[in-house]
Amino acid sequence: MNNQPINWTQALATAVKAARAAGELMRRNMRSIKKVNSATRHDIKLELDVRCQKLIERIVRAVYPQIAILGEEGVLGDTQAGHRWVVDPIDGTVNFTYGIPHCCVSIALQTRKAERGARNHADAHYETVVGVVYDPFCDELWTALRGGKAYLNGKQIRVSNRKRLGEAIVTIGFAKGPATLKRMLPVLNRLAHRVRKVRIMGAAALAMTYVASGRMDGYIEAGISLWDIAAGGLILERAGGDFWREPIPGEHKFQLVASNGRLRRPLLALL
Repeated sequence: MNNQPINWTQALATAVKAARAAGELMRRNMRSIKKVNSATRHDIKLELDVRCQKLIERIVRAVYPQIAILGEEGVLGDTQAGHRWVVDPIDGTVNFTYGIPHCCVSIALQTRKAERGARNHADAHYETVVGVVYDPFCDELWTALRGGKAYLNGKQIRVSNRKRLGEAIVTIGFAKGPATLKRMLPVLNRLAHRVRKVRIMGAAALAMTYVASGRMDGYIEAGISLWDIAAGGLILERAGGDFWREPIPGEHKFQLVASNGRLRRPLLALL
């Protein structure tokens, strides 16, 4: 089954079911005392992250038992096979831990592309065909299928048409380590002098979907993980936006510039 064609519409419905279930678990636990599994200078891992991923795994594997899962909280199966789910059970865990209701569930289905010459980065062999991002606190569900449109709660969305950085709202992230912080602080300084407003909101998948919805015009980060951007990247592209990313050292790590397409070049120049 893992190397056979999949009905993407059915896969989308399964991903939506899983995202809503995990989102409900997040809602029920928002005000509860959080059990921290680990904490670093710039990141937190919760016991609830693991519970949410296990819930997602049960739901998608009930329908697709042979498809691997590449998740922030662990891996199931062969993630280099023909298909794989890419899951971030709680994107914005630090926000969630502090009681800030700006976080979401991100689920993507990726398929292995036909080989087109040598590629030295494993993730380059895959493309996202199903994307789901669910914000349980605003009850906002973004969805997209490759070749189709992007939707927010069933209504089609489009990126903004702003062409000038001086009119743009751009969000930026700093990932989790000192190297990315050192890399992105000068970018923040350059950005702040060029755009209308900078936002630092702490949930990459929502940054992607906010650009897709025209709420923001661009998003820049280095050191972001695949599971943070796989679903949102497809949603952004199907909303008419641009999703530039380049692998950097570290497993499933990227630098990226996501935009409405019109601002790609000036934003890349700042990175």
